Amino acid sequence: MMNHTAETKIIKGEDYYLEVYLDYFNERIRVDNYRGNMTSIVQKINELAEPDKFSKIIFYCRQDHWRKLLPLGFELEAIIDGYFNGTDNYILTYYKKVNRRESSTWIEEDQIINRIITNQKSTDKVTDPPCQYHFRKAISEDAENLAKLYKHVFAIYPTPMNDPQYIKKMICNGTIFYVVEAKNEIVSAASAEKNVIFHNAELTDCATLAEHRKYGLMKKLLIFLEGDLKNEGIYHVYSIARAQSYGMNAVFYQLNYKYNGRLTNNCYIFNQLENMNVWVKDLSLK
Repeated sequence: MMNHTAETKIIKGEDYYLEVYLDYFNERIRVDNYRGNMTSIVQKINELAEPDKFSKIIFYCRQDHWRKLLPLGFELEAIIDGYFNGTDNYILTYYKKVNRRESSTWIEEDQIINRIITNQKSTDKVTDPPCQYHFRKAISEDAENLAKLYKHVFAIYPTPMNDPQYIKKMICNGTIFYVVEAKNEIVSAASAEKNVIFHNAELTDCATLAEHRKYGLMKKLLIFLEGDLKNEGIYHVYSIARAQSYGMNAVFYQLNYKYNGRLTNNCYIFNQLENMNVWVKDLSLK
């Protein structure tokens, strides 16, 4: 059985510097930061990527370098605008196994995006939910109830959000959570995970109990998170949403996020590896 073990490694060679995230649960390696000789960097990544442990390599690449990875077997899957202190992040991927590259739901997910863009008549109207819903910023003491929410919504999740200690550590380390309460129960939540080095944030950990999903709670939560990020001078935000979720993708489109690509079999969520859509937004723009 897989566990949620993951680690960040900093590797320094004679002609390069490399920060990699080794994600054993999702069987992937992600290059988060790098500098130096690109050939040496790719060689080191391939050494780390043993096929029995990792079937996908994800490279967060700067604009000046992404074309150098194409002849080495990498492919461009998505772009996060402004990720590196205002310059774009080109997400290049490399697959070590055929089944990790194949997707039987791709056309269906294209159709979901097309329906959202065609059917959504308003992208700026946000209605107030019924008065029984109360919005607030989460504190570390909410970790137990947040873990309960995530465990209820997701049978499997890419990170151990069913662990209260993990959530408490996230909050203590600066991740912003907003929650919605109804009858003293947390029924919806979302977070903003800040990257203080590159001045961006990922809007993530979006979850709402099924019986509360028709009131626009998530849209309001994301607006609260955006407000806090703007106040901290973080303007480039993004989210990686389940490609099969009409509702979540529609929320980002309605909030004026831009669809910027899809990551194939990116992570385990619910009960399988799923494709994930990338949505981006510049909060400094009106």
